[in-house]
Amino acid sequence: MSAIAFELPEDIKQVRDGIRAFAEAEVIPRHDANRELLENPRLKFEEDGRLSAPVRQLIKEIRVASASAGYYHMCVPESLGGSGFGMQAYYACWEELFHTCGAQNWMTLYALAHWAFGPSRLLEKVTDRAREEFLEPLMTGEKSMCFALSEPDAGSDAAMIKTRAVEDGDGWLINGRKIWISNAPIADYCVIFAVTDPTKRGAISAFMVPTDAPGFEVQRVVKLFGHIGGDEAELRIENLRVEPWQLVGELHNGFAAALFGVSLGRIYNSARAVGLGRWAIEMALEYAKIRETFGKPISEYQGVTFPLAESATELHAAHLMGLNATGLLDQGEAAIKELSMTKKYSVEQGIKALDRAIQAHGAMGLTNELGLSEAWQSLRIINIADGSNEILNRTIVQRLLKGDTDV
Repeated sequence: MSAIAFELPEDIKQVRDGIRAFAEAEVIPRHDANRELLENPRLKFEEDGRLSAPVRQLIKEIRVASASAGYYHMCVPESLGGSGFGMQAYYACWEELFHTCGAQNWMTLYALAHWAFGPSRLLEKVTDRAREEFLEPLMTGEKSMCFALSEPDAGSDAAMIKTRAVEDGDGWLINGRKIWISNAPIADYCVIFAVTDPTKRGAISAFMVPTDAPGFEVQRVVKLFGHIGGDEAELRIENLRVEPWQLVGELHNGFAAALFGVSLGRIYNSARAVGLGRWAIEMALEYAKIRETFGKPISEYQGVTFPLAESATELHAAHLMGLNATGLLDQGEAAIKELSMTKKYSVEQGIKALDRAIQAHGAMGLTNELGLSEAWQSLRIINIADGSNEILNRTIVQRLLKGDTDV
């Protein structure tokens, strides 16, 4: 049965079902064969907090396998060698991956080219040389990248970044600091956003660089929730030389690319929240059928099941919002209000669903083996990433005040 009255286009359904089968064949078995490595933090991370070499190798294997199967770069424009699927396919496939794999099989994150880790429309305007040197290994999954926009004093207000790219001959020298850069500890390339004309607000340009270039340094891994390692990093960039061929898009006009990247992040985060929320509620429902107290299964207690019903209702609404917003985007609409609403609501309801699933499991819900607490932590992070609720509310109100009041 389907809970959605309209059918997704047949090509999107096929690729969604295909990527689920890929995850079941390539992602979950790798986790099953390497549980100790992937779940024991002493093996998962190196001393400096980066993912260990054996874990990085497994991640690379998944990227390469997915690229070979045609899924990894499915949403990359055809002009760059991808399949050219749109935003609704991007949403549907991410939601399916997280719904299928849950939190325990976390390497599903690498089964599809994440907008900040791999190839995407962000790289549509790279130079021919950059396509050859950077894009080709990204497309095959051999290499990965990161997206360096946020800074210590410039998070939500990206136009306030202080990193500077100063002309030096026919190129530039970049100096600055970046923080909260996902995938940076293990990335091979980095798209750095820097001010190229300080006399104009928002005159920002993007440059693509190898992470082993002189002047590029991962200063530290930023660790969250008491973990001994992580995927976020603080970067120090000192006198990093870039050439004209490393410019991504137009000079002084990188802000548009930055905003587009954030929009992609909102689609991804919305799908992740719905997928993990569905996974958690389904797990709680199955547990409620078999866990007995006072002589009967806890599924017969409304105090247990009614909160799960509430979350199922909320996740259904969030799922529809995600499909609608991405459908609007694919039709050429800006959907600024709708995408902001979707990210805000989806993540809120995903967190609530995780909390209710934990409660339904009782003490077992807190254990590492179920992965519910890990999933909750991941959604708590993305409740801030790519636009906190406060920023999203601000955007929604601005659109409403301008007359965009259709709902």
